[in-house]
Amino acid sequence: MQSSSYKFVGRCADRLFASRRLLLTIFVIVTMLLAASASRLSLDPGFYKMIPLDHPYMKTFMKYANVFPGGNRILVNLRWNGEGDIYNAKFLNALRGATDDVFFIPGVDRPRVASIFTPNVRFVEVTEQGFYGDVVVPSKFSGTPDELATVRRNVAKSGQIGQLVQSDLKGAMIRSDLQETDPQTGKKVDYVEVAKRLEMVRQHFSSPDISVEIIGFPTLIGDIVSGLAGVVTFFAAAFLITGALLFAYCRSVKMTLLALLVALLPVVWLLGILPLIGYGIDPLSILVPFLIFSIGVSHAVQMTNAWKQQILAGRNSIDAAHGAFSSLFIPGSVALLTNALGFLVIMRIDIPSVRELGVTACLGVLLMIVTNKMLLPIVLSHMKLEASARKARAFDEDGKHPLWWAMSKAASQPAAMVVFVISLALLAVGVYESRNLTVGDIGSGAPELRDQSRYNLDNAGIIKSYYTGVDVLSVIAETSGYTDDACLHYPVMHAIDRFEMQMRGVYGVRSVVSVPDVAKVAIAANNEGNPRWQALPKSSRGLSQGADGWNPDGGLNTDGCKAIQILIYTEDHQGATLKHIVSEIKRISAGIQTPQLSFKLAAGNVGVIAATNEAVTEAEVTMLLSIFGAISLLCVLTFRSWKAVLCIIVPLAIVSILCNALMAMLGIGLKVATLPVIALGVGVGVDYGIYLYERVQHEMEHGRKDFQHAFYEAMRQRGTAAVFTAITMACGVGTWAFSSLKFQADMGVLLAFMFLVNLLGAVFLLPALGACFTHAKTVRSSAASRAPMRFTADDESVAQPKSRHSQAESVHE
Repeated sequence: MQSSSYKFVGRCADRLFASRRLLLTIFVIVTMLLAASASRLSLDPGFYKMIPLDHPYMKTFMKYANVFPGGNRILVNLRWNGEGDIYNAKFLNALRGATDDVFFIPGVDRPRVASIFTPNVRFVEVTEQGFYGDVVVPSKFSGTPDELATVRRNVAKSGQIGQLVQSDLKGAMIRSDLQETDPQTGKKVDYVEVAKRLEMVRQHFSSPDISVEIIGFPTLIGDIVSGLAGVVTFFAAAFLITGALLFAYCRSVKMTLLALLVALLPVVWLLGILPLIGYGIDPLSILVPFLIFSIGVSHAVQMTNAWKQQILAGRNSIDAAHGAFSSLFIPGSVALLTNALGFLVIMRIDIPSVRELGVTACLGVLLMIVTNKMLLPIVLSHMKLEASARKARAFDEDGKHPLWWAMSKAASQPAAMVVFVISLALLAVGVYESRNLTVGDIGSGAPELRDQSRYNLDNAGIIKSYYTGVDVLSVIAETSGYTDDACLHYPVMHAIDRFEMQMRGVYGVRSVVSVPDVAKVAIAANNEGNPRWQALPKSSRGLSQGADGWNPDGGLNTDGCKAIQILIYTEDHQGATLKHIVSEIKRISAGIQTPQLSFKLAAGNVGVIAATNEAVTEAEVTMLLSIFGAISLLCVLTFRSWKAVLCIIVPLAIVSILCNALMAMLGIGLKVATLPVIALGVGVGVDYGIYLYERVQHEMEHGRKDFQHAFYEAMRQRGTAAVFTAITMACGVGTWAFSSLKFQADMGVLLAFMFLVNLLGAVFLLPALGACFTHAKTVRSSAASRAPMRFTADDESVAQPKSRHSQAESVHE
């Protein structure tokens, strides 16, 4: 560190404390105003916020969103638990009522609501007089036995068994698509309100004989919002745990309350600023305020600890606050800037919700430079250290703290080799295990929730009862250059038919539906149902017999077959399954060379997930390179040493690899909800290295100490606070493991792991690397090397410039 930097910080400290009362008043007013603004903050979930809109798949999805919906689909299944099957008046009346209720939910695409009661679900049969079709349920259905028999026959003729009616005839489904904007009001759809309306449907039609199962993005958001009460509970528990551990550490009620209050301030300021810039809180980003609080505790402990050391060295409150500010402003600000860069890099991920998370977290961290590095020293300058906090710590007969001196031996050559061997072994295990890390979901259902959650149980029940399943990937076959209906051209229909037949044999594919498949059934029906006619004629006249198969009302193609949808129902939406299916789609489509026809990925809910997985895969490497590059640049500018960069970066890189290995071992997929964890962990973990290395470098340059003694001084002065904050933060987020929200539990486990292992890297691997790089030992002065160092408590041994205002201000202490 350059002495000019310290002089500049010293001048800033003089000005800060010269205006401390004015600044304190301003901070109080700002806090009150932003607290009032925070009351206007609201949840802001959205389907399109969760997908990479610039991904090629999503461009296809958005291009045909109005023609081929299905990405944001709601499924409501009514299951009959009584005797017999669904063909009874009680069940069908309940199904009709539920269909009407779903139809009128704000934001539902009403023309595409489908159940056996909607007019868009019909049956077609061949009679002696020709083709005859009608709605499945008669318009004046009243539930008489004759009408029930008619409905039974019509359902069988409609081909909806396994699609809208359970394969075992014990239930029926209502299928609807949700739009991002309510077409009736023109306003953005409130997903929480939609979830409430769906829950009203469940409660209204549930009975001992009928159970209701509901899945879809709004229901998932609703369940997550319901679980947010638990998030508040865990936040409170973490707050109490942090307070108890902080009091045990500093033995001062005032310092404990001050550290907690200052750590909460950036959270309050952040929540107040978000409504002012037009932002809300996404339910999946609700954990960001707690992370901001955790980082705030870390820096608040460092500042209060430095102030306490100055007080124990015999200084008054103002001089102690001045000295704490002068010694910690540069490393603390650099650490916070690296945190902010870590969050800022998340914005490279092409998903709006992740970008919002990055903006929110980055803003919260930058606010900490004001609250923790400016406001906290000002408040400390008005405090007095309690007698209970003055208790001396034990030192050995040589004047050294036994624990920190023992740990500093990692900076000696023999111990460093042991650390290297252990680190390399862990790195090898991490690289080996991380190969099994899956991008995307693991398991069926919603990975954000527990396996036994109601949503996932409903999802499992629906999948088991319908042969089409709930996961569909839509491939769009685009035609061009045809003046008439493209479906009347045999090469087009044959190519799509070949694609469909090959996809049926792909592992993970449940079933496939396309225009040629439906057209062949219609052609056979035109020939007295003879299965031998269930083929594609090579002439346009022959193909015209299957015109019912490409009627745009069927939802499989546009007018003139300019775009034809091929529905691929998958067994599940796990990352590995989708990766295999997508690769097979690309391989098969590349092998079908048909002029004026191209296959485009992708639509459907699985198409959205596949695009998201590919965006996450692409963003992972870019994000890590960006964050490590940014941290390296800041370290170079701060320490002017490539050795410092390696000492700080290498432990972080190893921990990132070990985090990937842990995710693979615990069955946690790399996806939108978990990808930011790595950036968060790296951004927070770098604090330890920066705080310690800054003190090591200062002791070597100004204290004339060798690396081991310099590292000992760094641990003695700042190691206690670093160890305490790492353990406290790990305990706080560790409580999340008991959350009913699985994504919160996963984040808690991963963050606790990264906090602790990053600390171990900073206190063991960093000094080992430093010992390896520092070949030339700096000779210490005889006074420093021979005189025993006896202290009554940990102190900041570096003399700080005394405030010009301290003498005048001390009169008022």
